[in-house]
Amino acid sequence: MMPKSTFSRRTLLTALAGAGAAALAGCDPVRRPAAPTAAVPLPDPLLIEVDGALGVLRGTGRQTIRSAVATADGRLIHASEPAGADTALWRVEAVSGTATDRVRLPGRWVPQTVSADGTIVALTTEKVSVTKERPPGRESTPVLIVNGDGVGRRLALPGNVVPEAFTSDHNGLFVLEWLPPNAPDRYRVREVDLATGTAGPLGTRLKQPIPPGAEEEMRGDGRQAVLDQDRAVLYTLYTHQPDHRHTRDRISGRPGSDVHAFVHTLHLEQRWAYCVDLPHPFGEGPAEGHAMAITPDGSRLHVVDVTSGRVAEISTEELTVRRTASFVASTGPAYAVAGADRLFVAAGPAVWTADLEKLGSVAEWSVADPVCGLALSPAADRLYVGQRAAVSWHDPAATGGELGRVTVPGLVGLRGPARSL
Repeated sequence: MMPKSTFSRRTLLTALAGAGAAALAGCDPVRRPAAPTAAVPLPDPLLIEVDGALGVLRGTGRQTIRSAVATADGRLIHASEPAGADTALWRVEAVSGTATDRVRLPGRWVPQTVSADGTIVALTTEKVSVTKERPPGRESTPVLIVNGDGVGRRLALPGNVVPEAFTSDHNGLFVLEWLPPNAPDRYRVREVDLATGTAGPLGTRLKQPIPPGAEEEMRGDGRQAVLDQDRAVLYTLYTHQPDHRHTRDRISGRPGSDVHAFVHTLHLEQRWAYCVDLPHPFGEGPAEGHAMAITPDGSRLHVVDVTSGRVAEISTEELTVRRTASFVASTGPAYAVAGADRLFVAAGPAVWTADLEKLGSVAEWSVADPVCGLALSPAADRLYVGQRAAVSWHDPAATGGELGRVTVPGLVGLRGPARSL
């Protein structure tokens, strides 16, 4: 059993004041929201990445949080900031900006991941992206689990791990375990039992235990992750996997196939994982040229590689590639979002749209600057396009003509719409 310490809300240091929208302002507890970014109000609140922080655009205002993690559905944000030698932690409703009272956690922590329902958060001493970077070498990893009441439990996990997601029942934590711990060059997905702090392998898609030594290890790039509409399955796109062998190959003794990209499927309720291989040429070009989008009903995943000009459609029920088609070839970072009947893809200063039933039929729109993100409004009646220092919105059912624009200094990414509880 791993060392752990438990503390209740009463044993935390004195809670800090700070309810309401002003709590979203960032590191400075008295900082006010930034001045309006445009005369025309934004129709829908949006989550953005700005100046190395998480931001929220609402109406004509912008608020920024320097250390925060949002739920995948854009409803809740867990934020933290230093409080002397300790950490103040609070939760924000993304649309309204309403914040809980702050609780003070012993030591310095940053939010790393949050449960799909937003009620429990895992904090680490330094945040590491599960899809963009590898952690520094270390023999053990401190993790703090805090629930909505401010009750926390500290775990000292052996090895070099990065929390990725919680199980649906909150009893387990999926992590990336990096190997070897002091000089990491590959990783595997494991589940930590939060009651004991012990880590073990996931089950197979058939809900069978994985034999010792059969866990797959990955060396490539995690490009993007999306959660399904039921908040039960996490899909992560991986590219550049040299000599990779899936768990199913290790168990059967088959050699690994010549696959350079796949979608790692992680079931948060049933605790199994399965990889959907993508055909050639996916994964052979730059990782940033790939993007993934899920349909609103969760039935289909679409993976686009703009470098090769290909798109693949995955059935989430069968976990197989249903079909592939030619798309538009381009260069640079790719972004994608799917509606009920259309797929939108962007790279550089262009946006393409395709009918989901005719993936090869593509129409192109031009925008002012290189794109840094796409998002559909909750009603799917506006397509938001993040660009250099601005967010524009367009009619997705027409020619893509610009309907409005707000300036956003420092914008580096568009996450998606903020949604009401």
